[in-house]
Amino acid sequence: MAVPKRKTSKCRTRSRKANWKATTAPTFNECPQCHEPKRPHHVCATCGTYAGREVVVTD
Repeated sequence: MAVPKRKTSKCRTRSRKANWKATTAPTFNECPQCHEPKRPHHVCATCGTYAGREVVVTD
């Protein structure tokens, strides 16, 4: 089994972890029923539909 020869410094560890971030803004698609922007593969927050059928009852 591979074992590190030296202890990884805090600087090296933290600079590697600092690059883990969101790279792009989330995408939005138009809801086919109400034409409001919604996240792909999510229930529409405005009308409560997903894949052409009502999933969540909204008032």
